[in-house]
Amino acid sequence: MSRLVIVSNRVALPGESRAGGLAVALHAALEETGGMWFGWSGRIDPDRSGNVREQTEGDIRYVTLDLSQQDHDHYYNGFANRTLWPLLHFRVDLADYNRETYAGYRRVNALFAEKLAPLLRDNDLVWIHDYHLIPLAVLLREHGVRCKLGFFLHVPMPSSDLLAALPQHGRLFEGLSAHDLVGFQTGRDLERFQDYVRLFGRGRVIESGVLETGGGRLLHAGAFPISIDTGHIAHLASQSVGKASVKRLADSLSGRSLAIGVDRLDYSKGLPERFRAFERYLERHPGQLGRMTYLQIAPVSRGDVAEYRVLRNELERLAGHINGAHADPDWTPMRYVNRNYPHASLTGFYRLARVGLVTPLRDGMNLVAKEFVAAQDPDDPGVLVLSTFAGAARELEGALIVNPYDLDGVADAIAQAMDMPLAERRERWQGMMSHLQRHDIAAWRRSYLKALRAA
Repeated sequence: MSRLVIVSNRVALPGESRAGGLAVALHAALEETGGMWFGWSGRIDPDRSGNVREQTEGDIRYVTLDLSQQDHDHYYNGFANRTLWPLLHFRVDLADYNRETYAGYRRVNALFAEKLAPLLRDNDLVWIHDYHLIPLAVLLREHGVRCKLGFFLHVPMPSSDLLAALPQHGRLFEGLSAHDLVGFQTGRDLERFQDYVRLFGRGRVIESGVLETGGGRLLHAGAFPISIDTGHIAHLASQSVGKASVKRLADSLSGRSLAIGVDRLDYSKGLPERFRAFERYLERHPGQLGRMTYLQIAPVSRGDVAEYRVLRNELERLAGHINGAHADPDWTPMRYVNRNYPHASLTGFYRLARVGLVTPLRDGMNLVAKEFVAAQDPDDPGVLVLSTFAGAARELEGALIVNPYDLDGVADAIAQAMDMPLAERRERWQGMMSHLQRHDIAAWRRSYLKALRAA
């Protein structure tokens, strides 16, 4: 069996928490075949990049690189998260293109290629992850690497016209054509990529999922919707009932229903729109006033980026306004919290909730939606209100699908969820849970690696 080599921006090293479903899935794949995990160490060497660190656990070899402060600022904080992240989430208005940060992004990818290429064998399967490493494959090919290279984009693929707004988009995205297989979250993302190859990449679509690049190279592409460890999440949630944090939350509700949202503090998550939609719910459905408390958990991310500071200030203002206008002495309609909670606690919070609010403006998949479903009590499940612009909406058909820009529509969906009969809630939940049990995180990685081997 071929050795598996995983390449990602960060590496889940032995001894570190692997709470994230992706890290667990990739580690499990490496355990099956043995292999190597390569990426940034998470360490900053103030003066220089490229210091190599290595450790082994069982049949898995972990190889990581330190980055200099400048390289980290240009590659990660700069081009990856100030240019590519907004662009790939359809926010070209927020994309800050800078030639200096683009050069740093290319420089770090070239460093990855330089250090990784000598470690690879011709029969390896190399699986590269996400927008941080789009140029890596073509750089590895320039080093003479001949093994199979696969790429998976965890975020959305925008339309070709939006990508074309990025200077030097052709040089950047030609990196994808050096792979044998490119994976996306949804069929719609695959269609957008094929349009880009046809319209701007001088290539052609032979058939869906099979392309010829402008250089005449055959490239396979497909949709591989990422998922969760469904059974593990369900077990965590059922065991969380006795946790002190879950009990405290339940007691604090004083018999009221709970609506919950859990998102990184990011403009792609549509939090200002969600807050306004919740206020619209309070205004449009006065008969439900006092029946529900909305808890929004939004850990701060990229707090040193100006756009995120502005977002945080806006949300604090909106939350204060909503509570000031609608609270009673014994009821605060909204709780807004900027902190992380252990995964076990979050699954317990999901299980308590009558309504899950997952309304991003754009999301590649959104695993919170899937975890909310998996965490529910089968006898008394809650209702998922889900944005049509989340990749998960293509799979979770039992959710109430909403347009996050339609504040009245989201407000009415919250009210519908609150009044939904138990029989309908069970029917909707059972359909979604059955899908998640068949299509869990293990099925995702196996389907992708099978396709890569066959590409």
